[in-house]
Amino acid sequence: MADDYGEAKVIKAKKSKNVTNGIAHIRATFNNTLVTITDMQGNPISWFSAGRAGFKGSRKSTAYAATQVAQRAARDAQSHGLKEVEVWVKGPGSGRESAIRGLQAAGLDISTIKDVTPVPHNGCRPPKRRRV
Repeated sequence: MADDYGEAKVIKAKKSKNVTNGIAHIRATFNNTLVTITDMQGNPISWFSAGRAGFKGSRKSTAYAATQVAQRAARDAQSHGLKEVEVWVKGPGSGRESAIRGLQAAGLDISTIKDVTPVPHNGCRPPKRRRV
């Protein structure tokens, strides 16, 4: 009877990467904040977003959500042995500074902070002004 279904799948446990230095990429948009922590080559160790942390709608764009996202991503990365990070911040959102504070509060040592927000050389036309 068991032969009808084939072989049972073997599920492997996640390997613990032993990484001490890394890069924390913070993407702060107007609607959300994403934190991805990678090793120095850019391979992801952990990531978190405001939606994954349980925030919905307009709460995703708050500074508090950015702090929670950064702390959860940092805790997840610390389980892989991460101790020190460079921080690369991209985007105009409200979660920029609070995400950095969240990384510090989680116990990561921050070596450098770098703003890598792309600036157009007069590229695309921006969206029209909101009238409320």
